[in-house]
Amino acid sequence: MRQVNILWVDDEIDLLRVHILFLEEKGYAVKTANSGNDAIELLKKHVFDIIFLDENMPGMSGLDTLNVIKTMLPNIPVVMITKNEEENIMDEAIGSKINDYLIKPVNPKQILLIIKKNVDTSRLVSQKTTSAYQIDFTKLSILINNANSFNDWVDVYKKLVFWELELAASDDHAMDEVLKLQKNEANSAYAKYIKQNYIGWFNEKADKKPLMSPMIFKQRVFPLLEKGEKVFFILIDNLRFDQWKMIESEISELYQTETEEIFCAILPTATQYARNAMFAGLMPSEIDKLYPNIWLDDDEEGGKNMFEEELLKKQLTRFGKDPKFSYEKVLNIKGGKKVAENLQNYLANQLTVIVYNFVDILSHARTEMDMIKELANDESAYRSITLSWFKHSPLLEMLKELATKKVKIILTTDHGTIKVNNAIKVVGDKNTTTNLRYKQGRNLNYNPKEVFEITNPAKVYLPTSNLSSTYIFARNDDFFAYPNNFHYYVSYYKNTFQHGGVSLEEMLIPFIVLTPKT
Repeated sequence: MRQVNILWVDDEIDLLRVHILFLEEKGYAVKTANSGNDAIELLKKHVFDIIFLDENMPGMSGLDTLNVIKTMLPNIPVVMITKNEEENIMDEAIGSKINDYLIKPVNPKQILLIIKKNVDTSRLVSQKTTSAYQIDFTKLSILINNANSFNDWVDVYKKLVFWELELAASDDHAMDEVLKLQKNEANSAYAKYIKQNYIGWFNEKADKKPLMSPMIFKQRVFPLLEKGEKVFFILIDNLRFDQWKMIESEISELYQTETEEIFCAILPTATQYARNAMFAGLMPSEIDKLYPNIWLDDDEEGGKNMFEEELLKKQLTRFGKDPKFSYEKVLNIKGGKKVAENLQNYLANQLTVIVYNFVDILSHARTEMDMIKELANDESAYRSITLSWFKHSPLLEMLKELATKKVKIILTTDHGTIKVNNAIKVVGDKNTTTNLRYKQGRNLNYNPKEVFEITNPAKVYLPTSNLSSTYIFARNDDFFAYPNNFHYYVSYYKNTFQHGGVSLEEMLIPFIVLTPKT
């Protein structure tokens, strides 16, 4: 553990020898200075974690010294020690960004508490977090090994995300690799669970299937409309549960989280399938059958999500719903500002649906742009960029305005995304789909042990371009690459965020209902 270095500045430093010995006995390293000038010279030569500064010194005063220190080292904690309790003195010191102050004569225990508060807090919290995860590691491993239902996997994933966020906020990263390995273990076990259960969920008699993409409006939105609620349905493409937990803090002052639920995105966990299924209230092959002019197969030209508003209208009609509603898709900040500016018009609706594409754009940009790769070089940085976008987005401004209205906010997504690392070879003809996390085609050549395969797509209501089509899905952090130029594609796509396959991050996604606090 690194020793904490303290600088104590006082023109009567010899009278404080007892306090300095007390700190040294506690394991702290203390250097002293008799004047502001001496302190400045020491700061040029040594690194300190905290400074105790006498306010009343001859020559260069404590406040003058403080101003110089903050110019040199704006982030170092400074504790002002004074005999003078005059309000204007303390106001000036606080305005100059002192971190704390003490009134003479000082007590050794007071000094110790000040150090722990301003320096040791981060270290102590980090140690406690690391220790707590070490204790929970075995319990979590048992949960992973025993998980045999969708709700079990929701519990596992929530715990993994909790520890990801806790350890990311800690200064101690000793357990980062351990957690990463445990998450990989969980994803491997989850892939086996999906292989054993996913197809069975589409059996008409299945009574234990989870809430899935096509059921969202019927089971969660329509009941709110039937109660007369005014609903804003906001879908942020690619929003994972961990990203929701990051932006939750920005919302918590405005809204009460009425429901925090995790549902299951259908396979493929790609926008064309999962989002269309949500808005249509149907599985992809059902959309293709009922509305052939709307559904486009992977190998057909054109946008695959051009008819979401029309699909939603058709779903409302099928279920006998006729609310006044609007649909908007936001692709950039200009579009977000336009939606926010038209808020009063949307408030006349019972249902307003807004799709935000930022996180999806971020994940694609990270693949293609070196600058974004540098900014989002790991999971923690990826979450941080999402939070930064949200804090400065027109979406948050709109949510602040809606917090003063009598509305329900639904915040959700269509699928998540995973950082891929391991390339798997697959061979297909020219009509094989290009997605890195799933492939559809009739002449696929692959190792069945490395993928989740669906040889009869009709069983899970997936459309096919021909009778012999097969779907294969990448598991864990795998991605598909063709043997031609294999090494080039591996180096290009390794450590990028992709979606379409089987993982906790892609399939277990948030559904949040928020109620304004005001």
